Amino acid sequence: MLIVMSWLREYVEGLPPTRAVADALIRAGFEVEGLRAVGADVSGVVVGEVVGFELVETKKKSVRWCQVRVAEPAKGEDPAGGVRGVICGAHNFAVGDRVAVALPGAMLPGGFAITARRTYGHVSDGMICSARELGLGEDHDGILVLPPPTPLGADVTELLDLADEVLDIAVTPDRGYALSVRGIAREAATAFALPFRDPGDSGGDASGAGEAYPVVVEDTAGCDRYVARVVTGVDPAATTPLSWSRRLSLSGMRSISVPVDVTNAVLLGLGQPLHAFDRAKLTGPIVVRRAVAGEKLRTLDDVERVLDPEDLVIADDSGPIALAGVMGGAATEISAETTDIVLESAHFDAISVARTARRHRLSSEASRRFERGVDPALAPVAAAVAVDLLTQLAGAQAVPGVTDVDHRAATAPVPLPLDEAERLAGRPYPAEVIRRRLADVGCAITEDDAGRGDVLAVVAPSWRPDLTRPADLVEEIVRLEGYDTIPVTLPRLPAARGITPAQRMRRAVGRALAHAGFVEVLTLPFVAQDAADMLGLAADDPRRAAVRVANPIAEDAAYLRTTLLSGLIAAAVRNIGRGQQDLALFEAGLVFRELPGGPPVARTPPVDRRPTSDEIAALDATLPTQPRHVAALLTGRREPGGWASAARAADWADAVDAAHLVAESLGLSLTVTAGDTMPWHPGRCAALSVAGRRVGHAGELHPRVLGEVGLPPRAVAMELDLDALIDAATAAPPIAAPTISTYPPADRDVALVVPTRVPVAEVTAALREGAGELLESLALFDVFEGAQVGPGQRSLAFGLRLRAADRTLTAAEANAARDAAVARAADRTGAALRA
Repeated sequence: MLIVMSWLREYVEGLPPTRAVADALIRAGFEVEGLRAVGADVSGVVVGEVVGFELVETKKKSVRWCQVRVAEPAKGEDPAGGVRGVICGAHNFAVGDRVAVALPGAMLPGGFAITARRTYGHVSDGMICSARELGLGEDHDGILVLPPPTPLGADVTELLDLADEVLDIAVTPDRGYALSVRGIAREAATAFALPFRDPGDSGGDASGAGEAYPVVVEDTAGCDRYVARVVTGVDPAATTPLSWSRRLSLSGMRSISVPVDVTNAVLLGLGQPLHAFDRAKLTGPIVVRRAVAGEKLRTLDDVERVLDPEDLVIADDSGPIALAGVMGGAATEISAETTDIVLESAHFDAISVARTARRHRLSSEASRRFERGVDPALAPVAAAVAVDLLTQLAGAQAVPGVTDVDHRAATAPVPLPLDEAERLAGRPYPAEVIRRRLADVGCAITEDDAGRGDVLAVVAPSWRPDLTRPADLVEEIVRLEGYDTIPVTLPRLPAARGITPAQRMRRAVGRALAHAGFVEVLTLPFVAQDAADMLGLAADDPRRAAVRVANPIAEDAAYLRTTLLSGLIAAAVRNIGRGQQDLALFEAGLVFRELPGGPPVARTPPVDRRPTSDEIAALDATLPTQPRHVAALLTGRREPGGWASAARAADWADAVDAAHLVAESLGLSLTVTAGDTMPWHPGRCAALSVAGRRVGHAGELHPRVLGEVGLPPRAVAMELDLDALIDAATAAPPIAAPTISTYPPADRDVALVVPTRVPVAEVTAALREGAGELLESLALFDVFEGAQVGPGQRSLAFGLRLRAADRTLTAAEANAARDAAVARAADRTGAALRA
């Protein structure tokens, strides 16, 4: 909202400099986005009289060589004294007219300096100015022509009050009253304890009984007040005075015609939207009703709109003629020939106007104010002010009588305990301060009906429809007293609490992956509806149970993720599209799974007290399960090439290694078995378990998924249930520090032939168990399948390192441990030593 300070000072006399006003409004809770000085940079412009001119023909256009007198000749001086020649391309003035002349050395808005220069064969000794060039608004007919009695040589800056200041204020949706000079003036007067001259207290003479124009309000819920006034004899040739057109221009509106400018002036000054109908174009009484399905209306922006049955419209016998509170219709528009006008000053339901404006994507100055709440008591006052202005500026005559259809409901008092402000704000507010601040807002205050002196019955003013609860009244008290008066008290934190064990474990996982060369990303938890289809998940896969967001930021991000892979894939595709092919990304975060059978329905607890434990538990029960996962994705090269070695592409083993790295950072060991679940390749997928509990998968992504999402071939990924890993790590016994033996090891190799269906993990576990305490480490270093071992068989070669803590092992002891390991593997898995 642009507030012209000269206009504001008409309502509040004695205001300090504009910067102090801006600071006071900021303290009162308004956001002042800017302060702009206008007109102060204009100098050297005086009033001149055109005493003659001659046409100068050119190839492109016709200009005039004007003789302009800028000062009255003194007695006895040559009458030609003070006359200078000026080239001008406009033709809307004649000899004898008084105009604004910028003399050489003058300065116009924007730092535009005027000099004498030769043009069109003459020396132009200055410049004849238009309204736009002086910053008075848009041009109407070219050069600005001043009234005949304007004194020659007078300073135009002082004559037209060009110097002014404009505040740019951001108004929050709950303060519709502040979208007017009247509303901001009331706040400024309160801030400086100055008298406020309310322009809404009187609205001119509305003498005469009876209706000005017949009005029928069929929908009293959508329109609880409708005021109509009629004026006749409007002079179509009348022009808006410069003072008003400049005021409108500085407020962000273009001067159009006297009737339109008057309605805009009332809108800006009082905050009451008005609409003017051409009376000659109306047929029958004005009717306020809901639209009929299929009705159409061509609005003032020349767009034909198909109306919805929920749209509140203004109609006559011909059908809809305006969208109530949004925009008028072209059929009854004011034109240059209009002489008789019906003025509409009404109060429309905020929600109805907001829905209509959004439904038709048609925001207007009127709808902005009705959406935020307009003072319903202002309708007759605003109409009377507009009639007075039309009478003064356009020679109109007011038709006696006022049509005022009033269906307003009485405002219910709000009970306010005197200690409520202290309870909510945390500092004491004396009773006299509470009463004074509520009176500053405009509230009427009485004692509670029950006669309790500690409770006030507060009736909010008509211009504050947002004050409906005790908390709203407390907010006004706190705001006017100053938010800076509320003491700031930091909470006391118990010492030496630190982070929780689970937090330490999560940080350990992140550090381990980062040290291994992975880059952490944080992706949004919102995914599209087809996210599960992109990953090729089966119909019965629990990861398909996605939760839809009630108010999504976009329809292609309306669901909560059930796996971290969707976000990692999107991040990888974005980086690959920017030329980064070699990626190692990881993310740790929550995933969301819908509860089986859907969430239970919980009753929303009241807001006047803290919810009980049962109510909180019932609300928590409606939430989806939210386990924390960790996932990684690799594409391109895992190891770059160089002079010493060739590059190595990332493969399924790197994804499995990343999973092992996560488990090892928590002191756990993963069991790896063959897996088959999307979105991984069925032959290159590892199922990962801890203590018999499945915690995730790793391996190469399915080629069909890679093609669907746009990743390069052979991309690999892993995903683990981090909460399950942390639970297992918390339940596991403390890790004992290893005993380091100073005696030499004994290395033994064994090659076992086992059926291909037997997991390597089972063979490894059997060897460990059989070797006993002497086994220090065990590593698989070769896998072979072929005719030498037979169909359905494979050879697994393991290296065993044996060592005793108190002696050097003999060959017999080492061989015995090896043989025991082989025997246990044979017993458990059917393995046999390879010949």
